[in-house]
Amino acid sequence: MHLVQSLASVGAAALLLGVSSAQTFQRLGGCPTLGCIFPPDQVDFLAGQYFDIRLEVHAPVNGSQANGRLPDPNFTFTVAKVNSTAQNATAYFKTSEPTLERWNFTWFEDLFARDAKTPSLVNVTSKAYRRVALHEPGEYVATLTYNNGTKTTANWLVRSMAEVRKSKNVILFIGDGMTTNMITAARLIGHKSVNGRYKSRMMMDQFPVLGHQHTLSLDSFITDSANSATALYTGHKTTVNALGVYADSSKSPFDDPKVESIAEIFHRIYNGHVGIVSTAFIADATPAALTAHTRDRGQYGAVVDSFLHGITNYTWTNWTGPDVLFGGGAEQFFNSTKGGNTYKDLDYYTQFANSGYNVVLNNTALEVTSNSSKTLGIFSVSNMAKWLDRNVYTQNLRNQSNSPDGNKKDAVDQPGLKEMTLKAIDILERRSNGTGWFMMSEAASIDKMMHVLDYDRALGELLELDDTIKATVAKLKAMGTFNETLIVVTADHGHGFDVMGSVDTQYLNAQKTDRKKRDAIGTYQNSGLSQYQLTGNLSYSEGVHFPSNWDPRYTLFDGLSANPDHRENYQVHKD
Repeated sequence: MHLVQSLASVGAAALLLGVSSAQTFQRLGGCPTLGCIFPPDQVDFLAGQYFDIRLEVHAPVNGSQANGRLPDPNFTFTVAKVNSTAQNATAYFKTSEPTLERWNFTWFEDLFARDAKTPSLVNVTSKAYRRVALHEPGEYVATLTYNNGTKTTANWLVRSMAEVRKSKNVILFIGDGMTTNMITAARLIGHKSVNGRYKSRMMMDQFPVLGHQHTLSLDSFITDSANSATALYTGHKTTVNALGVYADSSKSPFDDPKVESIAEIFHRIYNGHVGIVSTAFIADATPAALTAHTRDRGQYGAVVDSFLHGITNYTWTNWTGPDVLFGGGAEQFFNSTKGGNTYKDLDYYTQFANSGYNVVLNNTALEVTSNSSKTLGIFSVSNMAKWLDRNVYTQNLRNQSNSPDGNKKDAVDQPGLKEMTLKAIDILERRSNGTGWFMMSEAASIDKMMHVLDYDRALGELLELDDTIKATVAKLKAMGTFNETLIVVTADHGHGFDVMGSVDTQYLNAQKTDRKKRDAIGTYQNSGLSQYQLTGNLSYSEGVHFPSNWDPRYTLFDGLSANPDHRENYQVHKD
């Protein structure tokens, strides 16, 4: 069995652009010249991985890049393995010549142009080659020739796919927005220490391999969950908000050049069984990027349809739906008669049921549903309840009107990440019949709670993730499949979070002025230790590590280092 932990770190790169461009405003990300190739320069593929190619020739009408030309309709495109003769793409990929497309778009060159409402207009000619692949490993050169000999070149690397599978099963755990500093904070509140030594270890601390990632996107330093999930699942860095595609300049969010995801490859080549689990609404970016292909992550209805049907507007990889789909987001499953917002206003509970899925809507039903059938589990409207509310402040589950059947009642019987993940393993193991499976399991609300500065709930979600990993390892050992399973734990991006000391909340609450309240903060030698483990009467199963007191006097001085204006009392929000 292989255990790998990877944590996202923020990287930076110098992007060389024309003098009229800026880092914030670009005519089209990945295309610094007037000839665009997508996938662009410096990308890698797996041998045999399907992808689309989008070519664009731009003719700026106004602005600093205006060239006084019409976009060239007679551009050519060739592909060659290094040290081989270049061939026209239609011959190389044994496909027909694509239809020439024309459109225009506008963009702002900088903030001054935006404020003045003076966009630059660009006319475009374009072609798209759909579902092609490079099967032989090695280096390739793709060349777009336009405007009487001007060339844009993309250098591509095709990596070999392992001939022998090293693991039968793969579990990819994603702590959305998780950083090393958050893991430090979770360890501080979830595990006892004596004289500077912890008496127990997080499961993540026991992994034999640790790595870091650069999370910058194709055209920005800061990424989002859509682009980062695309990078994790396809090996291709794209643009913020894009799911499984390179963002082109066309008007449609559904015609951008696609790249096949690892789940799609596994299903196509091995008829592999796939599970998708998340505590987010299930159409959210991290689960969506396994099957969806759109530059707009907000196309939630279409995302849900892609889970079931795959891509239907273009010829693409064969997809027959995941074996397991668990999460929240019921509003993308019940239609407008119940207040939902679904693709073509269809009832997707019915769509999944008609395709052979068992449909479960609460934890009780999840526990008893058959392991032999494909299963859809949707447990709430929007994002699922947080660990802290399901286990400590349970009154917060009331008055939410978030029942997944759309009846406006409360979804009080929700599973957690651990329950969903362990059930998914049972289903995948039964349905795969020993042939192997892939599962992505996401602790989504680490990120969501960091966004709203609710650090206690964020750290509760992180501890739940670690508890889920531990329970997963134990289950795999009991099943005899531990040594056949690769477990990878990673973040997709981070937040500017850190732990700076401790807070005496009793003293803080007793002070009358904000200036005096600052004295409650202890740093360096005055930070002392918190009381999350030394007080309180909350108890858990043997080996399960969460705070015994979520509301101690001495808490962590923690938070985001890039804060909006706000007031903070460093105490758990109980409602």
